[in-house]
Amino acid sequence: MTPLVRLWLPLLFSLSSVPALWADATLFVQEPYGFFGGVNPTGHASVYLSRVCADSPVVLRHCDRSELGIVISRYRKISGYDWIAIPLAPYLYAVEDFDRVPDEANSETVAALREEYRRRHLRDIVPDGPNGRTPAGSWVELLGAAYNRKIYGFRIQTTEAQDDHLISVLNSGRNKSHFNLFFNNCADFSRRILSIYYPGVIRRNYVSDAAITTPLQIARCLTSHAQHHPERPFSTFFLPQIPGSRSPSRRVQGVSGGFIKSKKYILPLAALHPWVAGAILAVYVVHGRFNLAQHAETQFGPLELSAIHDSAASMRDEVAQGR
Repeated sequence: MTPLVRLWLPLLFSLSSVPALWADATLFVQEPYGFFGGVNPTGHASVYLSRVCADSPVVLRHCDRSELGIVISRYRKISGYDWIAIPLAPYLYAVEDFDRVPDEANSETVAALREEYRRRHLRDIVPDGPNGRTPAGSWVELLGAAYNRKIYGFRIQTTEAQDDHLISVLNSGRNKSHFNLFFNNCADFSRRILSIYYPGVIRRNYVSDAAITTPLQIARCLTSHAQHHPERPFSTFFLPQIPGSRSPSRRVQGVSGGFIKSKKYILPLAALHPWVAGAILAVYVVHGRFNLAQHAETQFGPLELSAIHDSAASMRDEVAQGR
């Protein structure tokens, strides 16, 4: 048993002894990657809910004792849906069991794992392409996120009543895509979800992010709230990118940080409008700096997640049986 698992077992035991009252929500801040990540370094935001599961990717319910919850986020151009919910293991690693996660995976392996899961569980929202082939499109973002990105987690405590409200709001609402990169993006959706649990905590940064909601700003708000409210349980961690033939993901930035750290943006701006470039730099230094790695130093991998899941499930069964 690893030291991380031994560290978490007492907490899991205390939490599993009151299963009707306790749950948690975790903001996943995912590093940018690929061409789009080079253009937009703000990354991706999603929310993991440990006691909310799904009858389908677009219908939520409470979890059974053996289930580990879902990751939910806003997407664009996936069968017209605004949000989609995927179980934790497939979302992170494109497999249904943590024990099946490969130590390394090249692009071909990742594509095969995603396609296997799609054919088993997602054909209703991601149908086959022409002649039964694997379809193209952004649906690949639903599965195997940890093969492409390093992921940071910021966990808050929630209640069953809050979960009930969330399930009711999302199941009764119109799940139709209205994605907008600037003012209705994945971070806006995560802000909406987390605000159901902690109203008023997450705010846009009108100065350094130009009022655009970013994953970095949500993490910053949660961290600041935890510092001012030490009585509320709060923890952080990161999930490393699975090694393979893909390039490492890049550091998450806010809007001003993205301009300052990107030569293709800041150098032309500095040459043409040096005062504007200087102003953006000042805004970043004063209002925009937040290093995720300094606030989430504990590493979880597939083995730790598997052990924690198995231990928690066993404890919940013992509690339910009155042992």
